[in-house]
Amino acid sequence: MRSVIIHNPMSGFGSDAIFEFERALVHAGDECTFRALAPDFVAEEAVADAEDFDVCVLSGGDGSVTGLLYALRNRNVPVCVFPSGTANLLFANIGNAPEPAALARACRVGHTACIDLGEISWEDEQGTQHVKGFGLMSGTGFDAQLMEAALPNKAAMGQAAYFAAAFANPRPTVEEFTIIVDGQEYHRRGISCMVADNAMIQGDIQIVPDCRMDDGLLDVIVIETQDAAQVLRPLFSGIVDKTGKSIGRPHLEAFRGHEITVRTEEPVPLEIDGDVVSSDVTEYHAKVLPGACSIVVDSMSSYQPNSDAPARFADADEIAFPKE
Repeated sequence: MRSVIIHNPMSGFGSDAIFEFERALVHAGDECTFRALAPDFVAEEAVADAEDFDVCVLSGGDGSVTGLLYALRNRNVPVCVFPSGTANLLFANIGNAPEPAALARACRVGHTACIDLGEISWEDEQGTQHVKGFGLMSGTGFDAQLMEAALPNKAAMGQAAYFAAAFANPRPTVEEFTIIVDGQEYHRRGISCMVADNAMIQGDIQIVPDCRMDDGLLDVIVIETQDAAQVLRPLFSGIVDKTGKSIGRPHLEAFRGHEITVRTEEPVPLEIDGDVVSSDVTEYHAKVLPGACSIVVDSMSSYQPNSDAPARFADADEIAFPKE
């Protein structure tokens, strides 16, 4: 088996788990290329030769991994996502077993699922057009302000930095959002408007029900509140109703479609998969890229296809996990 591991050493807390994974992945006769990314890496250059390998492993945080996935879109390269970031929400949404040895087995077994990506475009304050891919959630308003405020403390505090930033700004600005979903126009007031390819956060809580990466759709989520503390209500409801199908999500409204445009009256920051990319945006466009990437999945993942196909490579004994 020929594999390439593309690792962002700046992500997360500097764990050595990726090297444990590499030791479990490589067997006698295999070839593995380890590629450490520079801080100013260009995703397209990092994966330019991905077709030369049997599997491409992307190791890093949500922002760097989804950027690399976008560079691999529509290239039919088997990709394993390895969690090396702070939150690792993309990995959590895929649902594979997190142990390095289990992920190495999944690569050798080689079962894959086609997942969607989102593509977002906007114009900055200088009038320059930008286009990026996303795999989780992107949006404007309070969520982007939180990401920006949490950045100085993220390395030391991890996910707690986001909660600290939220309580530091208890009365966020209420925006007027114009939302166009597949040609249908809506007008809403709220503190944030996000577009999601998947919407499961920490604790396996679904922000909106049935948001999946293989349905060919994006979800638009509006937080309709004037108080940051009220944002905790849908989180608390998620503790007792993880899917959101029983008691719903107070202060949240959602739409679903293929192409979305979001406009605001005043400039607001824009974040993509947790990274703030612009602080002065009044409009962005998002669309779904159905089945854009081929992701390695194991028996724990809800995206695991019902397949009896044999393992792609030798010595690939797979742990069988019970289905719920």
